[in-house]
Amino acid sequence: MKSAAKAAVRLLMLLLVSPLLLLYFLLRPVCARDSLFSGFAQLLSLWPGLLGSYLRVAAYRLTMQHCAADCYIGFGALFSQQGTEIQEGVYIGPQCNIGLCRIGENTLLGSGVHILSGKNQHHFADPSTPYKDQGGRFEKVQIGTNCWIGNGAIVMASIGDGCIIGAGAVVTEDLPAGVIAVGNPARIVRKVAELQTKPTMDASI
Repeated sequence: MKSAAKAAVRLLMLLLVSPLLLLYFLLRPVCARDSLFSGFAQLLSLWPGLLGSYLRVAAYRLTMQHCAADCYIGFGALFSQQGTEIQEGVYIGPQCNIGLCRIGENTLLGSGVHILSGKNQHHFADPSTPYKDQGGRFEKVQIGTNCWIGNGAIVMASIGDGCIIGAGAVVTEDLPAGVIAVGNPARIVRKVAELQTKPTMDASI
């Protein structure tokens, strides 16, 4: 019953957003794809509450490279790259700013998390040329499954499965799976497994 209700809400949200999607697809042949996508994402970000998330997901499922039906995208969350991928069970908190990335299953992003499109977006080797004119390279950042990224963290490198990133941390280098990282730049302080306890066997079994 609950799944049927969710499916009905998703269909309703798709119908509500369909005029905006029609305009998006009409403009796409004559606009830079990522610029157009970013502009529509800014508009979609303004819808509040749970219904706003359903509306955003309905739109992104047809415009983003991949967006799972059961993810949550909070109020004010912005996306800049059409090639972004959001997998099943992902939670994206309010006011996040998401660049080119793949976010793995069941990963949680707190409020105000920024995921950059890698750390080479701006070149600065030529002293005679303004930084804004030197170009750069976008890279798809990989965020693993079952990660927890705290409020206000900035991520510009890939993160392995099962990691916990402290609030306000700045991830500048790739992190292996199963670690806790904090600080600026983020450093590994321990393994997640060290804080986890194994379930005890029931003596009656």
